[in-house]
Amino acid sequence: MTEERRRVLVVEDDHNLAQALADLLTDEGFAVTQRHDGESGFAEGRDGAYDVIVLDIMLPKRNGFSVCLDLRSAGVHTPLLMLTAKDGELDEVEGLEVGADDFLRKPFEWSILLARVNALLRRHERERPQPLIVGPVSLDPVSRRVIAHDRPVSLTPREFALLEYLLSHGSEAINKGDILTAVWGGDFDGDPNIVEVYIGYLRRKIDLPDRPSIIRTVRGVGYRVRED
Repeated sequence: MTEERRRVLVVEDDHNLAQALADLLTDEGFAVTQRHDGESGFAEGRDGAYDVIVLDIMLPKRNGFSVCLDLRSAGVHTPLLMLTAKDGELDEVEGLEVGADDFLRKPFEWSILLARVNALLRRHERERPQPLIVGPVSLDPVSRRVIAHDRPVSLTPREFALLEYLLSHGSEAINKGDILTAVWGGDFDGDPNIVEVYIGYLRRKIDLPDRPSIIRTVRGVGYRVRED
């Protein structure tokens, strides 16, 4: 059986450099996807299943700091190597603070970039978050794949974050306010009934019509997941 190739997302607005990186990584056995601005890079990194993200700081539409911060806020744990052409230590400090795993200044040697990518892969394998499994539902935080009743389930980023939060608490009953803060953020000022709405979305996607829902309502408290 052929081993599945590792997937790398390259987000770089210099098309020539992006293609050179893609060629280099492809020659090393990686499957490479390119994006050339911050908005499309964020969307691809959030929704795609990648093993490493190589992200430039100076990008059109939104910069790499914003992309990295929002990826981490969305629960994307993919190892991220940040690139910059700027001098000074402040970029590196800010990059690490928003969740980057490593940092590389341009211009760089190709061998150094490959070494950094491979080091991130090795480190991530050691620190890889384990899949969450409750009854017939499993969720992999790294690949962002969900299986329910032996079938793959496609979830939106918000639905994924909600299910991940519920599964991570096992059978513990979780207050609706805590769910709202964890999944929508502490500054959310919309209708708190959005939690019920998204619980309904999840139930329709992961449950079987002839079986009790895995997500149980706990009256006066909130919700918990159940194995039966």
